[in-house]
Amino acid sequence: MPAPVSPLSTSMLTGPRVVTLAYDGLCTFEFGVAVEVFGLARLEMGNGWYRHATAAIELGPLRAAGGLTVTAAGGLELLAEADLIVVPGWRGIDEAVPVALVDALRAAHARGARLMSLCSGVAVLAATGLLDGRHATTHWRYADAIRSRHPLIRLDPDVLYVDEGEILSAAGSAAGIDLCLHVVRRDFGAEAANSVARRLVVPPHREGGQAQFIVRPVPQDREGKRLGPLIDWIDRNLQREITLSEMAARAGMSARTFQRRFRDLTGNSPGEFLLARRLRHACDLLERQAALSLDDIALAAGFGTPATLRHHFRTRLATSPTAYRARFGHAN
Repeated sequence: MPAPVSPLSTSMLTGPRVVTLAYDGLCTFEFGVAVEVFGLARLEMGNGWYRHATAAIELGPLRAAGGLTVTAAGGLELLAEADLIVVPGWRGIDEAVPVALVDALRAAHARGARLMSLCSGVAVLAATGLLDGRHATTHWRYADAIRSRHPLIRLDPDVLYVDEGEILSAAGSAAGIDLCLHVVRRDFGAEAANSVARRLVVPPHREGGQAQFIVRPVPQDREGKRLGPLIDWIDRNLQREITLSEMAARAGMSARTFQRRFRDLTGNSPGEFLLARRLRHACDLLERQAALSLDDIALAAGFGTPATLRHHFRTRLATSPTAYRARFGHAN
C-alpha cells in the first residue's frame, strides 16, 4: 500500500482539479480507485500532477461499504472549480439523485468540466440528462434498469468503458481502473499511465471496446491446456496470416469443435480474439516504436496494409493509428 501523502506535497500541485463525490452509502472500491489514481501526489510526475478533493453531496458523517464512515473536507461547492468530477458507484440503482447534485453537475459540464462515472455511478449522470443521445456503459447487472429509466441513452454494457470526450463511463468496478488509467493517458501520455499502472500492479491499458467478460482464466482441463501453447504461438506469429483451420489443427480439434470450445473458454470467437491481439500489438508498437512507419506496423501486426489497419482502428477503437500515436506514443 502506498505511503500516505503529506498535505504539504499535495498543496504544491498545479495540475487538473479532480473532485470525487462522496455520499451516504458510498461504494468504497470505486471511491478508492479514484483516490488511488488521482489523489496521490506522485512526486515523480512533478508539480503538474492532479489536484484531488472529495466532495460530500450531503451532511456527514457518511456511511460507506465495509462499515466505514467518511467525513469530507468540502461539499458541492468544490464542483464549481473541478476539471474532472468522478462519480463512484451509486448507493442504489433505484435511489433518487438529489436535485442539488444534478444542478451542480449540469453547471460543471456547461463550463467545460469532464464528468466520469464508475460502475452504477452512471445512474447519477443519467439523472442529469447529459447522457441522452450519447454512448455510455455500466455494469451488466444495471443495464436493464438504466435502459428502462433512460431510454435515450445509447447504453452498451458489453464494453469496459466509453469515452465521449467530456463524459466518460466505466462498466464494473475493475473497469473503473481501466478508465482512470485511460484518462491519465489522455492527460499526461502513455509513460505516465504506465507508471501509475506499475504502482497499482495492473495492466497499463485495456481498450474500452474490450468485452466485459473477455478476460477469464482458461480452465486446466484437457482442452483448456491445449489453448495456452496456441495463444503463445498466435502472439509470436501475428505478422503472418493465421487461419481457423491452422489454429484448430494446433489445438488438436476439428474446426467446428475448436470454434465452440474456444468461445466457451475465452469468451470470444477465434477471429475476434485474433483481431484483438493484432490491435493490441499495433497499439504497443505505436506507443513504443516512434521510428516505425504505419506500413511497418500494419505488417508487423498482421493487417497487411495501412488502410486495413486504419479501418480496424476506426471501427474498434474509434480513432486512427496516427491520432492514437499522437495521444499515447512517446519517443524511444
